[in-house]
Amino acid sequence: MEQNNNNGVLQKPLGSGFTATSTASEVIQGISLAGKVAIVTGGYTGIGLETTKTLAAAGATVVVPARSLEKARENLAGVANVELAELDLMNPDSIDAFAATFLASSRPLHLLIHNAGIMFVPLRRNSRGIESQLATNYLAPFQLTARLWEALKRAHGARVVNVSSLGHQFASFDFEDPNFEHRNYETLAAYGQSKTALNLFSLELDNRAKNAGVRAYAVHPGNIWGTELVREAPMEMQQQFGFYDAQGKVVPEVIASLKTIPQGAATTIWCATSPLLNHIGGVYCEDGDVAALALGEGMSAGVKPYSLDAAAAKRLWPLTEELTSVAFELVE
Repeated sequence: MEQNNNNGVLQKPLGSGFTATSTASEVIQGISLAGKVAIVTGGYTGIGLETTKTLAAAGATVVVPARSLEKARENLAGVANVELAELDLMNPDSIDAFAATFLASSRPLHLLIHNAGIMFVPLRRNSRGIESQLATNYLAPFQLTARLWEALKRAHGARVVNVSSLGHQFASFDFEDPNFEHRNYETLAAYGQSKTALNLFSLELDNRAKNAGVRAYAVHPGNIWGTELVREAPMEMQQQFGFYDAQGKVVPEVIASLKTIPQGAATTIWCATSPLLNHIGGVYCEDGDVAALALGEGMSAGVKPYSLDAAAAKRLWPLTEELTSVAFELVE
Protein backbone atom coordinates (compact mmCIF):
# COMPACT_ATOMS: atom_id res chain seq x y z
CA MET A 1 0.00 0.00 0.00
CA GLU A 2 1.33 3.41 -0.94
CA GLN A 3 2.29 5.63 1.96
CA ASN A 4 0.37 8.86 2.47
CA ASN A 5 1.81 12.24 3.41
CA ASN A 6 -0.06 12.64 6.69
CA ASN A 7 1.86 15.04 8.93
CA GLY A 8 4.43 15.60 6.18
CA VAL A 9 6.20 12.24 6.32
CA LEU A 10 6.93 12.38 2.57
CA GLN A 11 8.22 15.97 2.55
CA LYS A 12 11.71 15.18 1.32
CA PRO A 13 13.19 16.29 -2.02
CA LEU A 14 13.32 13.50 -4.61
CA GLY A 15 16.42 14.75 -6.41
CA SER A 16 14.53 15.80 -9.53
CA GLY A 17 17.51 17.75 -10.83
CA PHE A 18 15.45 20.92 -11.15
CA THR A 19 16.02 24.12 -9.20
CA ALA A 20 14.51 27.54 -8.57
CA THR A 21 15.82 28.71 -11.95
CA SER A 22 14.30 25.85 -13.98
CA THR A 23 11.58 26.92 -16.40
CA ALA A 24 8.28 25.33 -17.36
CA SER A 25 9.58 24.31 -20.79
CA GLU A 26 12.62 22.66 -19.19
CA VAL A 27 10.69 20.50 -16.72
CA ILE A 28 8.32 19.19 -19.42
CA GLN A 29 11.04 18.43 -21.94
CA GLY A 30 10.54 15.00 -23.52
CA ILE A 31 7.00 14.58 -22.16
CA SER A 32 4.07 14.29 -24.57
CA LEU A 33 0.54 15.17 -23.47
CA ALA A 34 -1.11 14.20 -26.74
CA GLY A 35 -4.67 13.05 -26.07
CA LYS A 36 -4.74 14.57 -22.57
CA VAL A 37 -7.27 17.14 -21.39
CA ALA A 38 -6.41 19.83 -18.86
CA ILE A 39 -8.32 22.61 -17.11
CA VAL A 40 -6.27 25.59 -15.89
CA THR A 41 -8.16 28.21 -13.90
CA GLY A 42 -6.72 31.66 -14.40
CA GLY A 43 -4.88 30.23 -17.38
CA TYR A 44 -4.81 33.47 -19.31
CA THR A 45 -2.57 35.73 -17.19
CA GLY A 46 0.74 35.43 -15.33
CA ILE A 47 1.97 31.96 -14.47
CA GLY A 48 -1.41 30.54 -15.49
CA LEU A 49 -0.86 31.76 -19.04
CA GLU A 50 2.60 30.21 -19.07
CA THR A 51 1.11 26.97 -17.72
CA THR A 52 -1.52 26.91 -20.47
CA LYS A 53 1.01 27.57 -23.22
CA THR A 54 3.37 24.88 -21.93
CA LEU A 55 0.69 22.19 -21.65
CA ALA A 56 -0.76 23.07 -25.04
CA ALA A 57 2.67 22.99 -26.68
CA ALA A 58 3.12 19.45 -25.29
CA GLY A 59 -0.07 18.36 -27.05
CA ALA A 60 -2.75 18.70 -24.37
CA THR A 61 -6.16 20.20 -24.99
CA VAL A 62 -6.37 22.98 -22.40
CA VAL A 63 -9.68 24.37 -21.21
CA VAL A 64 -9.23 27.84 -19.74
CA PRO A 65 -12.15 29.10 -17.65
CA ALA A 66 -12.15 32.88 -17.48
CA ARG A 67 -14.05 35.63 -15.74
CA SER A 68 -13.15 37.91 -18.66
CA LEU A 69 -13.49 36.03 -21.94
CA GLU A 70 -12.42 39.09 -23.91
CA LYS A 71 -9.13 39.34 -22.01
CA ALA A 72 -8.59 35.58 -22.29
CA ARG A 73 -9.11 35.64 -26.06
CA GLU A 74 -6.65 38.49 -26.40
CA ASN A 75 -3.95 36.89 -24.24
CA LEU A 76 -4.32 33.43 -25.79
CA ALA A 77 -4.58 34.54 -29.41
CA GLY A 78 -2.57 32.22 -31.62
CA VAL A 79 -2.18 29.48 -28.98
CA ALA A 80 -3.34 26.14 -30.38
CA ASN A 81 -5.28 23.46 -28.48
CA VAL A 82 -7.03 25.94 -26.17
CA GLU A 83 -10.74 26.21 -25.37
CA LEU A 84 -12.29 29.10 -23.42
CA ALA A 85 -15.27 29.01 -21.09
CA GLU A 86 -16.87 31.42 -18.66
CA LEU A 87 -16.27 31.01 -14.91
CA ASP A 88 -16.40 33.30 -11.88
CA LEU A 89 -14.81 31.57 -8.90
CA MET A 90 -16.57 33.94 -6.48
CA ASN A 91 -19.94 32.70 -7.77
CA PRO A 92 -20.87 29.13 -6.71
CA ASP A 93 -23.55 28.93 -9.41
CA SER A 94 -20.97 29.83 -12.05
CA ILE A 95 -18.72 27.00 -10.81
CA ASP A 96 -21.57 24.51 -11.10
CA ALA A 97 -22.51 25.73 -14.59
CA PHE A 98 -18.95 25.48 -15.89
CA ALA A 99 -18.53 21.96 -14.48
CA ALA A 100 -21.87 20.81 -15.88
CA THR A 101 -20.90 22.00 -19.35
CA PHE A 102 -17.59 20.17 -19.19
CA LEU A 103 -19.19 16.97 -17.90
CA ALA A 104 -21.71 17.10 -20.76
CA SER A 105 -18.80 16.63 -23.17
CA SER A 106 -18.18 13.17 -21.60
CA ARG A 107 -14.44 13.77 -21.82
CA PRO A 108 -11.94 12.53 -19.25
CA LEU A 109 -10.06 15.17 -17.27
CA HIS A 110 -6.39 14.29 -16.85
CA LEU A 111 -5.17 17.52 -15.27
CA LEU A 112 -7.10 19.94 -13.08
CA ILE A 113 -4.89 22.90 -12.17
CA HIS A 114 -6.32 25.36 -9.67
CA ASN A 115 -4.08 28.27 -10.58
CA ALA A 116 -6.41 31.26 -10.15
CA GLY A 117 -6.24 33.14 -6.89
CA ILE A 118 -6.38 36.52 -5.19
CA MET A 119 -4.01 38.06 -2.67
CA PHE A 120 -3.93 40.85 -0.09
CA VAL A 121 -7.36 42.26 -0.94
CA PRO A 122 -9.63 44.31 1.32
CA LEU A 123 -12.50 42.58 3.09
CA ARG A 124 -15.08 41.35 0.60
CA ARG A 125 -17.59 38.53 0.75
CA ASN A 126 -19.22 36.35 -1.90
CA SER A 127 -22.93 35.69 -2.33
CA ARG A 128 -22.81 33.25 0.58
CA GLY A 129 -21.15 35.81 2.82
CA ILE A 130 -17.77 34.03 2.69
CA GLU A 131 -14.57 36.11 2.89
CA SER A 132 -13.22 36.47 -0.64
CA GLN A 133 -9.71 35.00 -0.25
CA LEU A 134 -11.08 31.88 1.43
CA ALA A 135 -13.85 31.64 -1.16
CA THR A 136 -11.60 32.10 -4.21
CA ASN A 137 -8.38 30.41 -3.12
CA TYR A 138 -9.85 27.38 -1.36
CA LEU A 139 -13.62 26.88 -1.41
CA ALA A 140 -13.86 27.34 -5.19
CA PRO A 141 -11.16 24.69 -5.90
CA PHE A 142 -12.93 22.29 -3.51
CA GLN A 143 -16.29 22.83 -5.20
CA LEU A 144 -14.89 22.63 -8.73
CA THR A 145 -12.98 19.43 -7.94
CA ALA A 146 -16.09 17.87 -6.45
CA ARG A 147 -18.23 18.79 -9.45
CA LEU A 148 -15.62 17.45 -11.90
CA TRP A 149 -14.98 14.25 -9.95
CA GLU A 150 -16.57 11.93 -12.51
CA ALA A 151 -14.40 13.35 -15.29
CA LEU A 152 -11.27 12.97 -13.14
CA LYS A 153 -12.09 9.31 -12.45
CA ARG A 154 -12.75 8.76 -16.15
CA ALA A 155 -9.12 9.66 -16.91
CA HIS A 156 -7.83 6.53 -15.12
CA GLY A 157 -4.84 8.50 -13.89
CA ALA A 158 -5.53 12.18 -13.15
CA ARG A 159 -3.71 14.85 -11.18
CA VAL A 160 -5.12 17.82 -9.30
CA VAL A 161 -2.56 20.59 -8.80
CA ASN A 162 -3.40 23.29 -6.28
CA VAL A 163 -1.30 26.45 -6.60
CA SER A 164 -0.61 27.35 -2.98
CA SER A 165 2.02 29.71 -1.63
CA LEU A 166 4.80 30.27 0.86
CA GLY A 167 2.17 32.65 2.20
CA HIS A 168 0.53 29.70 3.96
CA GLN A 169 3.09 30.52 6.64
CA PHE A 170 1.22 33.74 7.45
CA ALA A 171 -1.51 31.77 9.24
CA SER A 172 -2.85 28.37 10.16
CA PHE A 173 -6.53 27.61 9.60
CA ASP A 174 -8.85 29.13 12.20
CA PHE A 175 -11.56 26.53 12.74
CA GLU A 176 -13.35 28.72 15.28
CA ASP A 177 -13.72 31.75 13.01
CA PRO A 178 -12.60 31.03 9.43
CA ASN A 179 -14.84 33.74 8.02
CA PHE A 180 -13.66 36.68 10.14
CA GLU A 181 -17.03 37.13 11.79
CA HIS A 182 -15.68 37.54 15.33
CA ARG A 183 -12.11 38.76 14.75
CA ASN A 184 -10.63 41.74 13.01
CA TYR A 185 -9.95 41.20 9.33
CA GLU A 186 -6.27 41.08 8.39
CA THR A 187 -5.57 40.50 4.73
CA LEU A 188 -2.28 38.67 5.35
CA ALA A 189 -3.94 36.29 7.80
CA ALA A 190 -6.85 35.71 5.41
CA TYR A 191 -4.49 34.92 2.55
CA GLY A 192 -2.36 32.62 4.70
CA GLN A 193 -5.41 30.78 6.00
CA SER A 194 -6.73 30.22 2.48
CA LYS A 195 -3.43 28.70 1.34
CA THR A 196 -3.09 26.55 4.48
CA ALA A 197 -6.58 25.26 3.72
CA LEU A 198 -5.48 24.45 0.16
CA ASN A 199 -2.51 22.46 1.49
CA LEU A 200 -4.75 20.52 3.89
CA PHE A 201 -7.18 19.87 1.03
CA SER A 202 -4.36 18.56 -1.19
CA LEU A 203 -3.37 16.12 1.55
CA GLU A 204 -6.86 14.85 2.29
CA LEU A 205 -7.97 14.74 -1.35
CA ASP A 206 -4.99 12.57 -2.19
CA ASN A 207 -5.74 10.25 0.71
CA ARG A 208 -9.35 9.85 -0.39
CA ALA A 209 -8.90 9.88 -4.17
CA LYS A 210 -5.78 7.83 -4.90
CA ASN A 211 -7.66 4.53 -4.99
CA ALA A 212 -9.64 5.99 -7.89
CA GLY A 213 -6.43 6.92 -9.70
CA VAL A 214 -6.52 10.64 -8.80
CA ARG A 215 -3.54 12.24 -7.07
CA ALA A 216 -3.27 15.73 -5.61
CA TYR A 217 -0.41 18.18 -5.06
CA ALA A 218 0.13 21.64 -3.57
CA VAL A 219 2.60 24.01 -5.21
CA HIS A 220 4.53 27.08 -4.12
CA PRO A 221 5.44 28.71 -7.44
CA GLY A 222 7.99 31.04 -5.87
CA ASN A 223 8.13 34.79 -5.48
CA ILE A 224 7.51 36.18 -8.94
CA TRP A 225 7.56 39.62 -10.52
CA GLY A 226 5.27 40.64 -13.34
CA THR A 227 1.96 38.97 -12.45
CA GLU A 228 -1.31 40.69 -11.54
CA LEU A 229 -1.57 38.97 -8.15
CA VAL A 230 -0.60 41.94 -5.99
CA ARG A 231 -2.53 44.53 -7.99
CA GLU A 232 -4.70 45.43 -4.97
CA ALA A 233 -1.99 45.24 -2.33
CA PRO A 234 -1.43 48.64 -0.68
CA MET A 235 1.86 50.37 -1.50
CA GLU A 236 2.78 50.21 2.20
CA MET A 237 2.56 46.42 2.11
CA GLN A 238 4.63 46.16 -1.06
CA GLN A 239 7.21 48.43 0.58
CA GLN A 240 7.17 46.13 3.61
CA PHE A 241 8.07 43.21 1.35
CA GLY A 242 10.87 45.27 -0.18
CA PHE A 243 9.50 45.60 -3.71
CA TYR A 244 9.36 49.38 -3.50
CA ASP A 245 11.45 51.92 -1.63
CA ALA A 246 10.21 54.77 0.60
CA GLN A 247 9.67 56.95 -2.48
CA GLY A 248 7.50 54.31 -4.16
CA LYS A 249 10.14 53.30 -6.69
CA VAL A 250 10.87 49.70 -7.64
CA VAL A 251 13.97 48.27 -5.92
CA PRO A 252 15.90 46.69 -8.85
CA GLU A 253 18.06 44.32 -6.81
CA VAL A 254 14.99 42.87 -5.07
CA ILE A 255 13.14 42.42 -8.34
CA ALA A 256 16.22 40.77 -9.88
CA SER A 257 16.15 38.16 -7.09
CA LEU A 258 12.60 37.08 -7.91
CA LYS A 259 11.54 34.37 -10.35
CA THR A 260 10.50 35.05 -13.90
CA ILE A 261 7.07 33.91 -15.01
CA PRO A 262 8.47 30.85 -16.91
CA GLN A 263 10.35 29.90 -13.72
CA GLY A 264 7.21 30.50 -11.65
CA ALA A 265 5.17 28.04 -13.72
CA ALA A 266 7.81 25.30 -13.56
CA THR A 267 6.71 23.58 -10.35
CA THR A 268 3.08 23.48 -11.45
CA ILE A 269 4.15 21.79 -14.68
CA TRP A 270 6.46 19.43 -12.79
CA CYS A 271 3.65 18.34 -10.47
CA ALA A 272 1.30 17.91 -13.41
CA THR A 273 3.63 15.76 -15.50
CA SER A 274 6.65 14.32 -13.68
CA PRO A 275 6.97 10.51 -13.67
CA LEU A 276 8.73 10.85 -10.30
CA LEU A 277 5.30 11.55 -8.79
CA ASN A 278 3.51 8.54 -10.29
CA HIS A 279 3.29 6.89 -6.86
CA ILE A 280 3.51 9.92 -4.58
CA GLY A 281 0.76 12.40 -3.74
CA GLY A 282 -0.49 14.79 -1.12
CA VAL A 283 2.87 16.58 -1.07
CA TYR A 284 3.74 20.28 -1.14
CA CYS A 285 6.30 21.13 -3.79
CA GLU A 286 8.58 24.05 -4.67
CA ASP A 287 11.46 24.69 -7.06
CA GLY A 288 10.64 21.64 -9.19
CA ASP A 289 10.78 19.09 -6.37
CA VAL A 290 9.07 17.99 -3.18
CA ALA A 291 9.75 20.58 -0.48
CA ALA A 292 11.23 19.95 2.95
CA LEU A 293 9.36 20.69 6.15
CA ALA A 294 9.83 24.20 7.55
CA LEU A 295 10.43 23.49 11.21
CA GLY A 296 11.84 26.78 12.44
CA GLU A 297 10.15 29.96 13.58
CA GLY A 298 9.24 32.66 11.09
CA MET A 299 9.10 32.48 7.30
CA SER A 300 11.42 30.08 5.50
CA ALA A 301 11.51 27.77 2.52
CA GLY A 302 9.44 24.62 2.80
CA VAL A 303 6.05 23.78 4.26
CA LYS A 304 4.82 24.28 7.80
CA PRO A 305 3.72 21.04 9.53
CA TYR A 306 0.39 22.57 10.59
CA SER A 307 -0.65 22.75 6.94
CA LEU A 308 -0.13 18.98 6.54
CA ASP A 309 -1.66 17.96 9.85
CA ALA A 310 -3.72 14.82 9.24
CA ALA A 311 -6.31 15.55 11.93
CA ALA A 312 -6.81 19.12 10.69
CA ALA A 313 -7.17 17.91 7.10
CA LYS A 314 -9.88 15.43 8.09
CA ARG A 315 -11.64 18.07 10.18
CA LEU A 316 -11.57 20.61 7.37
CA TRP A 317 -13.36 18.38 4.84
CA PRO A 318 -16.84 18.30 6.45
CA LEU A 319 -16.55 21.98 7.40
CA THR A 320 -15.86 22.77 3.75
CA GLU A 321 -18.86 20.73 2.65
CA GLU A 322 -20.93 22.81 5.07
CA LEU A 323 -19.50 26.14 3.87
CA THR A 324 -19.99 25.27 0.19
CA SER A 325 -23.19 23.19 0.51
CA VAL A 326 -21.38 20.60 -1.61
CA ALA A 327 -21.26 16.95 -0.58
CA PHE A 328 -17.94 15.53 -1.81
CA GLU A 329 -18.06 11.93 -0.67
CA LEU A 330 -15.11 9.71 -1.46
CA VAL A 331 -14.25 6.29 -0.08
CA GLU A 332 -10.76 6.29 1.49
